[in-house]
This record gives sequence, structure tokens and C-alpha cells, in this order.
Amino acid sequence: MKEPMSIEGYDLLVEEFKFLLEVEKPKTAEEKLVAAAQGDRSENADYHAAKEKLRFIDKRLFYLNSMIQKSQIIDPSSYEHNKVSFGSTVKILNIDTDEEETYTLCGVLESEPEHGLISVHSPIAKALIGKEVEDEFKINLPMGKKEYEILEIEYKNIFTLKKKIRTKEDFAFH
Repeated sequence: MKEPMSIEGYDLLVEEFKFLLEVEKPKTAEEKLVAAAQGDRSENADYHAAKEKLRFIDKRLFYLNSMIQKSQIIDPSSYEHNKVSFGSTVKILNIDTDEEETYTLCGVLESEPEHGLISVHSPIAKALIGKEVEDEFKINLPMGKKEYEILEIEYKNIFTLKKKIRTKEDFAFH
């Protein structure tokens, strides 16, 4: 199954993969060699820590590689957004409570649900895709069935809305 993501999301994924492969893994492998040279490995905490860190790095590299292979890069700025699609920012009205909510549809690795950035795989995103302004829809959520109306659809760059953009410090295993 393809995994949709923005260009910036893909670039960040590749950046983390390269950093772990070219910087973090060799550095940790060297730490393991230095620790192994200190003698008895059975009681060598530094050796076991480096070995465990390498295992975490390899698992993360495997995951990132699979996401890179499955990625489907989408440039949402190229869409008109007259219908809800990947990258759309959608303002909806909860018909029962009269409360407005705003969501931006993005990839799994780009999502920050607490900031309104929701994965295209989420139930509400699936219900929104293809809808237009003034369309009404119902969705079954854990708290019960809710009914919404779409008030507005627009494009906003996903990465201008993100609050937590990972950096090299975040990529490293401490």
C-alpha cells in the first residue's frame, strides 16, 4: 500500500535515514568496538549499551526504508482544493454542537492530531475526502455518531502548520 506524504515530509524521512546510516550507526559501532576492547563483555555495560543502541538504530532504519519504498509523494499545492484531498485544510461544523473544527489531511509521519494535522487514514479524513463545501456527512466515532457540514476548503502548506519538526538532534539515539 502506498503511503502519501508531502515533498517536505519525504525529504525529512530521507534526511533521518541518511543521518542514522551515515553518522549515528558508524559512531555507535565504533563505541561498541571500543567497549569490546576493554575486556570481559559479559559484565561490560558500555558494550551492552552500544549493542542495544545498534539494535534500535537498525530497527529504525528498517522502518524508515520501508516507508521510503512505500512513499507516494504528493504536491498538494498543485490541486485546486475545491474538493477535499491530501493537503486540504478543512473547516467543518459539528451540526449537533454548533462547534467549528479545522483539520489538515496529511501523511502518517506528518500528522499531529493535537494540532489538527490528521492522517489521511484516519476515519474523519476518509469521510472528508472527495467532499465539497456545504456537503454534510456522518461519521461513527468512539464517542458515538456525529454529523458535520463542510464550511471551507483551502490549501495551507502542511509544514507551516506543524509544531514539531524533527531535527538531527531528534534523530539521534541518546
